[in-house]
Amino acid sequence: MDENKTVNNIPDDDIILEVRNLRKSFPLKKTITGKVTSELVAVDNVSFKLKRGETLGIVGESGCGKTTMGRTILKLHEPTGGQVLFNGKDITKLKPSQMREIRKKMQIIFQDPYSSLPPRSTVGGILSEPVQVHSIVPKDQIKSYVLELMEKCGLRDYYYERYPHEFSGGQRQRICIARALSVKPELVVCDEPVSALDVSIQAQIINLLKGLQKDLNLTYLFISHDLSVVKFISDKIGVMYLGSIVEYGSKEDIFANPLHPYTKALFSAIPYPDPDVKMQRIVLKGDIPSPANPPKGCRFHTRCPYAKPICSEVTPEYKEYENGHFASCHLLEGE
Repeated sequence: MDENKTVNNIPDDDIILEVRNLRKSFPLKKTITGKVTSELVAVDNVSFKLKRGETLGIVGESGCGKTTMGRTILKLHEPTGGQVLFNGKDITKLKPSQMREIRKKMQIIFQDPYSSLPPRSTVGGILSEPVQVHSIVPKDQIKSYVLELMEKCGLRDYYYERYPHEFSGGQRQRICIARALSVKPELVVCDEPVSALDVSIQAQIINLLKGLQKDLNLTYLFISHDLSVVKFISDKIGVMYLGSIVEYGSKEDIFANPLHPYTKALFSAIPYPDPDVKMQRIVLKGDIPSPANPPKGCRFHTRCPYAKPICSEVTPEYKEYENGHFASCHLLEGE
């Protein structure tokens, strides 16, 4: 992706996160000397810019690399290649000790609110620990700071002495959100934060995230497979397939005029509330190819209903077809 075109006419000071040709692979086989002979490429050549205060939604099927990309950006996984620039600073090669200060500004909300909370700590202990470790406020103010934070996230003050097992899924996710916000971050990676919750609770959590974003001027990288949720919360959308972003643009452009066949197939699967309206469903045949052995040419050609001979031979160029609207597809090149 051409980084200069991804976000048009925006000063560098407004860009909080810039990802350049990010790559993350996991070794599958090694020789006796340690040389990698086979690898699984989970994230391949991903680039984008994220403006301060905006939300970028990342969508795609399970296994396409969304979560790995989010964790690699935060350096929970070490990048194999490419660069991650946070507030203009390349953090890719920073050591753990150097990342400590930046950790405060980059946080994550995990998908599963059940396994991501320590069961033997109280809510007060869970929320107080990062505040104390990073010296967010003086020690004598920690409890009052945590109680104020709990109130912002819709948690009652008497929850302070309770344990995670005493709460419902929605309440646990509110605790996870409060923990992420406890160190006053600027960027929050939301890794499918509502997929494990009931639909009615999903709406509450999404509204909470939007309200907190407005109040605290947060920037979100929102990972989800639910297009309805992404449409509601996002400003920009990136569509991922087999480790690569195949389409990127504003929410309005993506939903009004999806360019890539994979994006169109995802949109055709969105449930429509009127039972009398029959949607023209695009059914993709076969399974996602293995990232350990991706197909040659366009990675989507093995499932694409419109594939041409060139699709199985040549990787399509990722380029801008409309103002700020990018895609990689041979079908678009003749238009």
